[in-house]
Amino acid sequence: MTNPEKHLESAPKDTVRSSWVHRFAPAATVPYLQLMRADRPIGTWLLLWPCLWSIALASHWQYWRPENWEFYLPHISYLILFSIGAYVMRGAGCVVNDLADIKFDAQVERTRERPLPSGRVSVKQALLFLGGLCLLGLLILLQFNVMVVKLGVLSLTLVVTYPFMKRITYWPQFFLGLTFNWGALMGWAAVTGGLEWPSIILYIGGIFWTLGYDTIYAHQDKEDDALIGVKSTALKLGKSTPAWLIIFYGITAVLFTIAGGMTGLGLGFYVGIMAATVHLLWQIWSLEMDNTERCLKLFKSNRDFGAIIFASIIAGHYF
Repeated sequence: MTNPEKHLESAPKDTVRSSWVHRFAPAATVPYLQLMRADRPIGTWLLLWPCLWSIALASHWQYWRPENWEFYLPHISYLILFSIGAYVMRGAGCVVNDLADIKFDAQVERTRERPLPSGRVSVKQALLFLGGLCLLGLLILLQFNVMVVKLGVLSLTLVVTYPFMKRITYWPQFFLGLTFNWGALMGWAAVTGGLEWPSIILYIGGIFWTLGYDTIYAHQDKEDDALIGVKSTALKLGKSTPAWLIIFYGITAVLFTIAGGMTGLGLGFYVGIMAATVHLLWQIWSLEMDNTERCLKLFKSNRDFGAIIFASIIAGHYF
């Protein structure tokens, strides 16, 4: 068993200090687990939920019949494979991001103790680790149909280019939305073998959801970002952020409702969407843009929003 106190002495400030990484992982693996953010699972949830939503929606779209509704379940094997894939590829994305941001992370108090800027993992070691994660991700991807494989390969373009967007635009959160919600297309394609409008609308709605939650997250670093020349929607929108969140989250709720309606979901779905919308309104109401702890709490609460949407889709089938 590892010594958590020893690891926490050099751990990044944004680590989850109660994580299993610090309590149980062998000492030699801790820097690599921190590099792939295994100690911070919220990113995996945010990447995973669009996958699970689309699998559940597509399962209803393809298999629902009045006479066999009681036998409905989303594809369990797909849910498991996408969960593992999201964990692995979110880790790979974090490695790519940290390789691109070594110099920037070294200048930000919250990130300067991450494995790469602190020197606990070398660039060469990070590249080898990235290769291993990508290989594992490929093995998972090959379990699906050709359409999913094509979409998975296309997603690599987004994964590689996203980390550089903060250098050239104040809207890197939009490009994160393109990347993190790609699973809405892949999950649908896994079930149906193609893409239909509900999956595309779900994908677009997810982009606006990401614009909202990652703008909240970016308010943690806005002072450091301004000093080192990194751009974000937090800097762009400033004090008008709450008004923009109403727009982002409002579009999210509308598009998710349309996607569910197009697949024929019942009343239970709409009740759930109302609950999810209340959750988003709570985020806006509770936002304190200069309170980093509050921003982080609201950002992490989007895991619960994702769970509400997933439960709403299931409820929309049965009720």
